[in-house]
Amino acid sequence: MVAIRDINDRSREIFRGIVETYLETGEPVGSRYLSRHLGVDLSAASIRNVMSDLESLGLLFSPHTSAGRIPTDAGLRMFVDGLLQVGVLSEDEQSQIETQITQSNKGAGSVEEALREASMLLSGLSRCAGLVLAPKTESRLKHVEFVPMDARRALVVMVTEDGSVENRVIDLPQGLPPSALQEATNFLNAKLRGLSVADARRRLQAEIEQTRREISELTSRIVEEGFATWSGAGAGAPASGPDALLSRSLIVTGQSRLLDDVTAMEDLERVRLLFEELENKTDVVQLLGLAEEAEGVKLFIGSETKLFGLSGSSVVVKPFRDQDRQIVGVIGVIGPTRLNYARIIPMVDYTAGVVSRLLSRGPLS
Repeated sequence: MVAIRDINDRSREIFRGIVETYLETGEPVGSRYLSRHLGVDLSAASIRNVMSDLESLGLLFSPHTSAGRIPTDAGLRMFVDGLLQVGVLSEDEQSQIETQITQSNKGAGSVEEALREASMLLSGLSRCAGLVLAPKTESRLKHVEFVPMDARRALVVMVTEDGSVENRVIDLPQGLPPSALQEATNFLNAKLRGLSVADARRRLQAEIEQTRREISELTSRIVEEGFATWSGAGAGAPASGPDALLSRSLIVTGQSRLLDDVTAMEDLERVRLLFEELENKTDVVQLLGLAEEAEGVKLFIGSETKLFGLSGSSVVVKPFRDQDRQIVGVIGVIGPTRLNYARIIPMVDYTAGVVSRLLSRGPLS
């Protein structure tokens, strides 16, 4: 793929002018317009020659028979990576995001509800659809019990406050006294009742030495093995990989905003295709899972992904973290490739930071 350093200064300025004009107007850009507005001492014919060269490099194309050009997805990628001047949110905009997310999340019933509010805010500010890949809300523990099955196995029964019951089978260490299972049951209910499974697991890990002082070594092994089955180390949901991603919640808000600027049938068809692509939640979740590997804002532009190639859509997302500074999801927007990247990138970046600070205060309740 051609890089920005591979084209000369004149071609670079003409390319910048085409992309910036297209992002603003959504219309093909012609040589006569550029010769009048670009501020370079070039004739329309000279500009057409440069446009032809840029088209041969795969950076521009002509959508119709007119002389106007628009950037390809590869051209947009080069512009975003090499020429885009990312804006800075004003103090008022930062305050608006901070205030709305914080105030709207007071009294929220779960992390998922809080993230939905943040997604709706992003959708409104960007005039795109909001996207969040988030951990599924976990019910709090009501009761845990170890039930013997035979000399070598036991059933771990977990009852949550919403009434759901889950079971796991664990192996028992050799020489375990009959009282150990009851001791493990009493210990866990005293320590962990009212916590989510994730919080309970974190507490056990943080207090593992104290646990071993309070109960016997064999009983401690049962406790650790029992919760390992819910952490991905045993029979529970995997901690990573495709199956772990599919255990996440996908939140999409503000889809109707994608219709706001639709003026042509071809635009309406692209939006229809995007709606169909968003319905395939498995692929969307897997795509957003890739963004969790990024340190900052991640962009997927048009045909760079098979998922949104047909609809010609771009995704701008950034990971957010929990109270342990662990990445737990991503938040951002999806819209046409003709996004105002200079404004939306800092908007997504700041919103993800606000969400991380919100979650760093501990689980919402």
